[in-house]
Amino acid sequence: MASHSLPPLPEQRIIVGFGGTCLDYLAVVANFPKPEDNCRSRSMKMQGGGDAANTLACAARLGLNPRLISKIADDMPGSSILRELEADGVDTSALVVAKEGATPFSYVIVDQKTKTRTCIFTPGHPPLQPDDLSPSNLEDAMRGASVVYFDEWLTNPAAFVAREAARRNIPILLDAEKKREGLDDILVLARYAVCAAKFPQAWTEAPTIGSALVSMLLRLPKLKFVIVTLSAMGCIMLERIDTERPTEEVDVDSSLRSLEQRKDDTVTIPICISSEAMNLRAEGIGTVHGKLFLGTAEKIPSFMASVLKCHLKKCCRLLQKWRLLAVELSEPELVCHIEQIRASPHSCKMGAYITRLNALLPFLIEEYDAACPQKPRAIVPRIKSD
Repeated sequence: MASHSLPPLPEQRIIVGFGGTCLDYLAVVANFPKPEDNCRSRSMKMQGGGDAANTLACAARLGLNPRLISKIADDMPGSSILRELEADGVDTSALVVAKEGATPFSYVIVDQKTKTRTCIFTPGHPPLQPDDLSPSNLEDAMRGASVVYFDEWLTNPAAFVAREAARRNIPILLDAEKKREGLDDILVLARYAVCAAKFPQAWTEAPTIGSALVSMLLRLPKLKFVIVTLSAMGCIMLERIDTERPTEEVDVDSSLRSLEQRKDDTVTIPICISSEAMNLRAEGIGTVHGKLFLGTAEKIPSFMASVLKCHLKKCCRLLQKWRLLAVELSEPELVCHIEQIRASPHSCKMGAYITRLNALLPFLIEEYDAACPQKPRAIVPRIKSD
């Protein structure tokens, strides 16, 4: 089996993040309640949240050295957030802690039926202001940074920090979810933008995603690339290419449709499909020289999901069966991956091994039916009928 090793980490690993941090109260329910309804949660969890804090915690787990600029209060939620960030390896020396006030928090309702979540956010007080960030603290926070990440919260102090980053020639990465007052002050300085699905068209008023991405690169000359995330559909990126341009123009939406047709829906691992560098035209908007990238999302087969669910409930021994069959097939890398699933099923990535695991299904369905009376019956018969 081919190795899927990651490239080495860069020497300059410091990433600064500015934006929201809060405490999330997550409740999982069978169905989101209607008005006047009462319902019981299936599980409840309290953990740190906020776009900037989540991003930096992820960066730390990937081996980078993140520093967070945000604000909490000296209260129970603030202390919990601080402990969690430090445990993840996030540098909190630039975190502002108010002696009085309240830390931001969110209620997050997770609907198991629709696989959606609803957030109810309560801002903290007092809010973060530019005066909270002394020149020396800001200098220390940005020293050695390769990039400064901004979510779209706290736009007034964020614009101040963004100008300081631009003055130091540190690249800016903006995570844009919706149009907000003051967001344009950061966008014009950004070198990279990652947008929620509706943002590009809302911001540009362009008729399609493709034309909106072209419009963003034309209106924001500092921007090197823009990405729009599309949930289970993956993502699309338009990268500006600063080289000699060919004379022929290609409609951006036609090019995107061409990339879509090259997707293989049977592949479960994430893949990236790219176009050639070309002049991409958006009707009535203009032309930009660049490359389109179409990224797909990882697909976890329903049988795999049911097996992992049973493993978490400790109601069957299927994963051990998978391991033994993997040994028989002489796939040592697969065996190691199964052990990773057993050790940390919440955080494991199926990656390239899902295809191999799917090949084992015929050997396991009978044993699954016999050994697991608590199986999710809506899932297993669908596998049987294939």
